[in-house]
Amino acid sequence: MNIIFFGTSEFAVESLRAILQSAHKISLVVTQPDRKKGRRLILSAPPVKALAETHGIRVYQPEDASSPQAAEFFKGIGADLFVVVAFGQILKKEVISIPKICSINLHGSMLPKYRGAAPTNWAIINGDKLTGATIIKLNEKMDEGDILAAREVPIDDEDTNITLSQRLADTGARLLVETIDSIAGGGRINFIKQDPARVTSAPKLKKEDGLINWGDSAAAIHDRVRGLLPWPGAYTHFGGKVLKILRTEIAGLPRRSPDILPGTVIDIVKNKGMVIRTGSGAILVTHVQLESGKELDVDAFLRGHRIEKGYKFQ
Repeated sequence: MNIIFFGTSEFAVESLRAILQSAHKISLVVTQPDRKKGRRLILSAPPVKALAETHGIRVYQPEDASSPQAAEFFKGIGADLFVVVAFGQILKKEVISIPKICSINLHGSMLPKYRGAAPTNWAIINGDKLTGATIIKLNEKMDEGDILAAREVPIDDEDTNITLSQRLADTGARLLVETIDSIAGGGRINFIKQDPARVTSAPKLKKEDGLINWGDSAAAIHDRVRGLLPWPGAYTHFGGKVLKILRTEIAGLPRRSPDILPGTVIDIVKNKGMVIRTGSGAILVTHVQLESGKELDVDAFLRGHRIEKGYKFQ
């Protein structure tokens, strides 16, 4: 099977690696252009590019993979299959229809649930206990194609977006190769249409999605902290600066705390962290990062910043 692989992020790396270890041939890797990243704005290659180059695979980095120039280039490859994983651009019908067989896409949810750019984030934020990986036949509408295969993945209580994404990347990569094997074998593939009544969305995250509402329940805040790593991160404000809340645990409430406002520090536990009142219950904050600073456990943070019981975060 002659494949053009479209992918950019870390999530796509496992899929590319799995196909490279299979019997199929990748003739071209298409990824996003190198971008400037970090405080020093250093030009950085996408993770997928780095892996492709170590295997001597040709890499193509168009600003618009659906441009007429890109389409003509793809036609010259003579690919049987286009495989798209966390690429970051929506491909137009003219490009999707180029391969001899079809174009397929790996998505990190059990479609039609969580269509969109951030399915793992929103699954954790919403407190789900189950998600999965889905292979669809690509069409011009985002994540709406017919389903070829799907596999469930449990969400553990302490999973973060980082840990869940890695498990989904591993599971999805295996499922992807199995699906490509089936297509290459010429066997019958069952295409299942997505049920529009079950559609939910997972829109691209914005920085403001990270702002903690201390009036939410302890469970909801804990899920938001887990779901928003590594970006944008859940945050509150301290001393006029953004304070990221990086790790939390659900905590019990003291017997007498009904009149304490949400966001108030109700206890500081040595070697553990700050207990903060929420709209329902309390949460133990164990690790934080002040704007322009580094990640610290709360004990280390409090050695340089004065916070006492009764302090209220906004």
